[in-house]
Amino acid sequence: MILRRLAAALAAVALGLVATTAAQSNPLDRVQAEAATTRLWDARRAALRGERAAELGAKSLSLLGKTLRWKERVFGTAPTNGASLWISLHGGGGAPPAVNDQQWTNQIRLYEPKEGIYVAPRAPSDTWNLWHESHIDPMFDRLIEDYVALRGVDPDHVYILGYSAGGDGVWQLGPRMADRWAAAAMMAGHPNSASLLSLRNLPFAVFVGGADAAYGRNKVVAERAAQLDQLENDDPGGYPHMSRVYPGLPHWMNRKDAEAIPWMAAKTRNPWPNKIVWFQDGVAHTRFYWLRVPEESAKTGKRIDATVSGQVFRLTGDVPDGTELRLSDALVNLDGRITVFVGGKQVFEGKVPRTEDAIRQSLTERADPRGVATALLKLSL
Repeated sequence: MILRRLAAALAAVALGLVATTAAQSNPLDRVQAEAATTRLWDARRAALRGERAAELGAKSLSLLGKTLRWKERVFGTAPTNGASLWISLHGGGGAPPAVNDQQWTNQIRLYEPKEGIYVAPRAPSDTWNLWHESHIDPMFDRLIEDYVALRGVDPDHVYILGYSAGGDGVWQLGPRMADRWAAAAMMAGHPNSASLLSLRNLPFAVFVGGADAAYGRNKVVAERAAQLDQLENDDPGGYPHMSRVYPGLPHWMNRKDAEAIPWMAAKTRNPWPNKIVWFQDGVAHTRFYWLRVPEESAKTGKRIDATVSGQVFRLTGDVPDGTELRLSDALVNLDGRITVFVGGKQVFEGKVPRTEDAIRQSLTERADPRGVATALLKLSL
């Protein structure tokens, strides 16, 4: 975490993203904020193109002492807003490297979207949990940034899917990184102890053979599908999903699970949902959609529920002091006053100005032009 913060700070200085005059904190109107966002994103993208060209060209990136390699195929013609990106996780797991290499080679041929850049990474390790170790989340953040900045990928059309041990990873990474994905699909994997709570805004598909009894996959996946049904029933508008338990099919589903691809392709990420359920599971994060918590407060097992209706925010659960609302006119009208309640208590009422500082900070922590915050509010509880 410390190394990542230092790297981000150095990148911000190199990009000129650090405020140097008092003018950077001056209030902006909506038109000025849009112009500043475009200008600062262009600068950020240009810098990333210089920094990341070599790793994208080599299809290999190194981070936190690990190396992620990948294969790539391109399908169709990219739309005006940019290509989609499909990250497809191979099976194998706790096996000799040659086995995982074979699964990797198979994965690049397994699915064919009509449009998009289809990427099959090679897991950095050969452990049983190869796709949900703690280094995977920042590696995939970086991989997405590379493709957005250098290949023109639309960040609202990034998808994750995986088979067998890759499906194990999707159970974990789908919820943990739900704010990055447009949709996710799990094929023949086991959820272990992964929570479904953070899937509130992520279209999530699960597939398993009805005769895939190893580790109880067939029964466990059916149980999780029923849990998604209940979550959707209890929270109308949330937990969109599809599920298939194919009668009689074993672990290999004869490609029937490829029906996930058109279902996923029809989904678009919403980076500014009006309701968030954030459960810190497996690997803790400091940011989720329009919420950010202090690094020392990012701990597994914590849950925050947050809603916005009109100009009123309501947060409940494990909300720490210093929680930050990352705001945009895509979420609220920043020309008006907002009110924030935490645990039923009003903690803020007033206007939050758009500033270049906010835009710089947002782009420094994540190169996501569709999820840029133009105003920031730190809560004192």
